[in-house]
Amino acid sequence: MRAPIEAVVFDIGGVLLDWNPRYLYRKLFDDEAEMERFLAEICTPEWHAAHDRGVPMEPSCAELAAEHPEYAAEIIAWFQRSEEMIGGVIEGSVAILRELQGAGVPCYALTNIEAETYPLLRERYPFLRTFDGVVVSSHEGVAKPDREIFRRLLERYWLPARETLMIDDRPANVAAAAELGMQTFRFESAAGLRRFLEGKSLLPRRTLANPLRQ
Repeated sequence: MRAPIEAVVFDIGGVLLDWNPRYLYRKLFDDEAEMERFLAEICTPEWHAAHDRGVPMEPSCAELAAEHPEYAAEIIAWFQRSEEMIGGVIEGSVAILRELQGAGVPCYALTNIEAETYPLLRERYPFLRTFDGVVVSSHEGVAKPDREIFRRLLERYWLPARETLMIDDRPANVAAAAELGMQTFRFESAAGLRRFLEGKSLLPRRTLANPLRQ
């Protein structure tokens, strides 16, 4: 039998905020195929992963721009316009966060994010300042799915793994949390997350009004 969930941990990008570099780069490229090649071959996920581990973005972008001068402006934009990669708040997820907090459920955040971007987002989105605790990859020098960052979260805030739920949109991150004994949910939609939490009795079940009743 699974232990009751006593604390909930949210990923930020992909769960609470709609992060995608295409929100920025569709403003900079007229050709969608060229943009996709740029993101697959130049500003790659592997290159960006170093920023999540704390490598400063400005010199990293400058170095890459020197290697690809034909895309220098677009590469530098990764650093200068990183906030434009946020499409907005995932409203249903933020509503769930607020409901959990209102019910007295301790809520934490574990996020892969650059050191330069996190304070800007924290200022822009007040709900990011309401967690009981936050672990930011670039501050730690280690990022998901490395199990070490999950261990730091659990140890820093005295969270028993088997009583802690990790919500993340990336399968590798979910798998890493599960390997440490955490309960997990792979996020695909706020509606799906709500159904899951209702099933765990962390949120009250919503009942639909019967349209035949007057």
